[in-house]
Amino acid sequence: MTRVEHRNGPAPDAALFDAVLYPHRSLSPTGFLILMTAISCCSIALGAVFWIAGAWPVVGFFGLDVFLIYVAFRLSYRDARRYEIVRLTRTELTIERFVRGRQVMQKQLQPYWLNVRVEEERTGPDRLMLRSHGQALEIGAFLSPPEKQDFADNLTDALAKVRSA
Repeated sequence: MTRVEHRNGPAPDAALFDAVLYPHRSLSPTGFLILMTAISCCSIALGAVFWIAGAWPVVGFFGLDVFLIYVAFRLSYRDARRYEIVRLTRTELTIERFVRGRQVMQKQLQPYWLNVRVEEERTGPDRLMLRSHGQALEIGAFLSPPEKQDFADNLTDALAKVRSA
């Protein structure tokens, strides 16, 4: 499950809703090390069998497989270093998007006219959309559909509290 942290501030001017959205990665660094060790051992053992059988060029392909799996996982872990911060105060909703530790987007929206909606797509994943004054912004693209709906419900409840205060 993707990690969503909710933080609530006690001060009257503090955030009424504060969440950090992270993409889900099911394999821990230790699990990655174990997996790569197992794949390497299997490749070495099978490579030795082919070497002994006289098909020594096959050994290079086993090494290439291990390298490509390693690169794919490293790219996946690099992508996991992105996150979004969604902060609601009485006067604005701020969305900050970070990729590899750098802020790549910051947007402020007025909460009184904000519409939060999970839009179902026919050809792709559902989209969690924020709409206000003709502007649209997708957030949490890496969340699963149930997580998007849960986050939309929580944000909608927080917006209702802001509007009623």
